[in-house]
Amino acid sequence: MERQHVSESNINSTLTALTAQLQQLTQLVANLPLSLPAVSNTPPPPISSPPMSPSPAPLMRRTRPKLSCPPDFNGECHNSRTFLNSCSLYIRLAPEQFQDKQERILWALTFFKGGHAAKWSENVFCQEADTGVFPIQTWGEFEQQFRLHFFPANVEADAINALEGTSYHQGNQTVDDYLDSFQALVSDTGYMDPQTLVVKFRRGLRLGIQNQIATMPYERPADTNSDAWYKAAQRINQAHLANEAFQSMSCSTPFAALKTISA
Repeated sequence: MERQHVSESNINSTLTALTAQLQQLTQLVANLPLSLPAVSNTPPPPISSPPMSPSPAPLMRRTRPKLSCPPDFNGECHNSRTFLNSCSLYIRLAPEQFQDKQERILWALTFFKGGHAAKWSENVFCQEADTGVFPIQTWGEFEQQFRLHFFPANVEADAINALEGTSYHQGNQTVDDYLDSFQALVSDTGYMDPQTLVVKFRRGLRLGIQNQIATMPYERPADTNSDAWYKAAQRINQAHLANEAFQSMSCSTPFAALKTISA
């Protein structure tokens, strides 16, 4: 009987504990909100993609000016400078056409035809056959050898003598032509002093142009500025040519006007 009483007591205490827990759960459920918060159906904002960089504009292919090959060279001194300048100009404008420095030299030698030039070219290849090494290695060395063999022997002395005389004077040449020949002489002489250049250039100018520059009321070029003298002479020469063209048109206009009136 005592064991049965203990068992009933345990059952009653368990039921009491369960009842208390059930009441707590009921109270919690009662305190819950009647409706759940509404879920928004708004779609998420679109993910912005990074701005696209503009596609590069198509490259315009530059058209290269048509190049003329140097003229054939036979070794005559009066053509030597023109030939060498033509070769140098071609190489500067089209360097991609040559694989290396030696190819430039071989290309130039293809224009050595006849006379002393052909003999010199043949001698170069004979040296290569004898030694197994091409005797000219760089373009600078080629230019040096070319000047030694084909330029006049006394280039500097001849140029100095020309500038000391009157044969280089402008005469009937345009200022541009006179300036070109004058600067070629100066290059041969090696003159560097600007005052000497002005004196020589001024002395060779046509008297009318020389006087106009020397008596300019303002912006007269200094006697130590050769470039300023060159430009002043070119401006005055252009003004003279424009005035002559205007005068020739003025002279022909009355006759044209008379013909129009009579018609």
